[in-house]
Amino acid sequence: MKTHYFRKGKAFSLQIVLVVPFVIQIFGAVSLVGYLSFKNGQRAVNDLAEQLIDRTSDVVNEHLKSYLSIPQTLNQINADAIHRGLLNVRDRQTLGKYFWDQIQAYDLTYIGIGLTTREGVGVGRYDDKTITIDDWTAKRLNNISTYATDQQGNRTQINARWNWNNLTESWYTQPIAAGKPIWAKIVTGNLPTGPYIAACASRPIYDSQNRLLGMVGSDIHLLKLSDFLRNLNISQSGRVFLVERDGTLIASSGTEKPFVIVNQDIRRLSAINSSDPIIQNIAKHLQTSGFGAITQDTDFKIEVQGKRHFVDVLPWRDKYGLNWLMVVSVPEDTFMAQINANTQTTIALCFGALVVASVMGVFTSHWIVRPILRLNRASQAMASGNLDQTVETSVIQELNTLSNSFNHMVGQLHESFTSLEKNKEELEDRVEERTTELKNALGELQRTQSQVLQSEKMSSLGQLVAGVAHEINNPVNFIHGNLVHVQEYTQDLLAFVQLYQQYNPNPASEIQTLAEDIDLEFLQEDLPKMLSSMKVGTDRIRQIVLSLRNFSRIDEAEFKSVDIHEGIDSTLMILQHRLKAKPEQPEIEVIKDYGIIPLVECYAGQLNQVFMNILVNAIDALEEHNAKRTYQEIEENPSQIKIRTAVINSTWLEIAIADNGIGISQEFQQRIFDPFFTTKPIGKGTGMGMSISYQIITEKHKGKLECFSIPGKGTEFIIQIPLQLKVDKVV
Repeated sequence: MKTHYFRKGKAFSLQIVLVVPFVIQIFGAVSLVGYLSFKNGQRAVNDLAEQLIDRTSDVVNEHLKSYLSIPQTLNQINADAIHRGLLNVRDRQTLGKYFWDQIQAYDLTYIGIGLTTREGVGVGRYDDKTITIDDWTAKRLNNISTYATDQQGNRTQINARWNWNNLTESWYTQPIAAGKPIWAKIVTGNLPTGPYIAACASRPIYDSQNRLLGMVGSDIHLLKLSDFLRNLNISQSGRVFLVERDGTLIASSGTEKPFVIVNQDIRRLSAINSSDPIIQNIAKHLQTSGFGAITQDTDFKIEVQGKRHFVDVLPWRDKYGLNWLMVVSVPEDTFMAQINANTQTTIALCFGALVVASVMGVFTSHWIVRPILRLNRASQAMASGNLDQTVETSVIQELNTLSNSFNHMVGQLHESFTSLEKNKEELEDRVEERTTELKNALGELQRTQSQVLQSEKMSSLGQLVAGVAHEINNPVNFIHGNLVHVQEYTQDLLAFVQLYQQYNPNPASEIQTLAEDIDLEFLQEDLPKMLSSMKVGTDRIRQIVLSLRNFSRIDEAEFKSVDIHEGIDSTLMILQHRLKAKPEQPEIEVIKDYGIIPLVECYAGQLNQVFMNILVNAIDALEEHNAKRTYQEIEENPSQIKIRTAVINSTWLEIAIADNGIGISQEFQQRIFDPFFTTKPIGKGTGMGMSISYQIITEKHKGKLECFSIPGKGTEFIIQIPLQLKVDKVV
């Protein structure tokens, strides 16, 4: 036994002797390769920096040449067309559409002409999206108008007017003074569409007799140059920027804009005042020798915030007078970052190799106990509740038998627990299904109870209204009928008194005294008027009684052919007290657009209830809208309810009731017919009116009830029911 243990210890020591030299060799080889790669990478930094700067300078140079040649070329085309008489500068309408077509084809901000007569026209895309036309005359005040345009370049409406004199603008005076095409002074302005800073290409224009007509110009927004420089994506800390010879910033690849806004005025930014530390430090370095002193390609290195930067300064000129400086800056760590990353990767690989070698040695020494460890972990997992365990077989026979027995036991336990889990899930599904059925039944019971209560209320209200109307109707008819006789008797008595006065002008003193006491002349004049007023009053009461009886329909059959317009008018008569003018708001105007409608077979009383619910909601919406407006605003935009009826496809009746109130949001429109849903404050609505109305239309009449609304504009309810309804098919 002792000899056995000593042999086992010697074998284990031999494994360490074999593993350790293997690990050391891998670590040394990887370290040497990484060190040599780092040294070679450092030597290549300067070459890469020069190549990147040269490539970037070439890309920017080519873009500037191509992009800045467009406005000068376009100006030459337009000037030649005017010189040959192809374009009439006096026809500003046609000239505006011509420039509109050009600005659609070219990536420019503005194209226009200014004439010696102080007239002109131009087309601008100030916000880089919307195209407008500026048209100005020789008048002194409000002589320029800005027009919006449609998809064909036609002028649609005037957006603004202001005073304008092109004779005083630098983009006009400079090319006229030079007598040749030039780049005018950079134009700045804080427009309603946003800050405007542009380079203006200008050219004098002449007629066929070489007489000066004015100038033609094209603008390029400098922010477009900044966007291009930013899209170069040299590096995260690299910069490309353009400056004028006085050090004023033109464009840069940074996020900073080449101007600031002070008291609503645009002020261009000097490069030495830039908030970008890279641009600021490079500009200060160039200022020491002077921006104007740089006449050729210049390279130098500068340190900014502890980082070295490679800088290349290149003068940029064109034949039209541009004289800028193009500056390209690339940080050294742009290249060193990759080298440092490679070094870190090399170190990581070295340690990785060491770890792999160590793991291989440990694996070799412990391969016998791995099957036992797997069996142990599987047993612990089962004790924790995870029965989904399978142990791999081993090359050792005893461990292989133990693994197979363990796997068989796991399978039996898994089948038992799976059966229990399945039974549990089935029971939970049944409980959940039953709970859902009970919830649905309870909700349906609550809705049915509310609908029954609402129907009983409406039925009781209809009986009450019909009873009151009936009780009022008899005495009112009695009074109304006798008023005719009273008028006749009164007229006869008054005629008799007049005849008596005619043949007995000097009656006894007692008669004269009584006539003065009762003011006989006033009585003769006022009594007929009083009787006429009483007749008007009784007519009004009879109309109200008739409207109440028509609305309730309690004295008629529940299902019959009726005049729909009569039901609508009766409902409006009942709601007249809410429609008429009040001290705080004018009258709500009701506009009727009745079509030619035959008698409709329906449940008249229930249909009147639908009209009442929709009209009351419309009046509530208008009153809520009016509460937020002044009396004058309501008069300028009066509240209206529009009622329209029509026959559709000769078999359906459509009734539309619309208001111009506050409208209903899209979210609430989807729930407007749900039971108990209301947008009114607590106490002002039950949420059952529209739900019951929906059931009356869809279930009782087999029709449709739809809601269409635009928030802030109004709401429209559309009812569609068949003209003839078979009662035996109605549930």
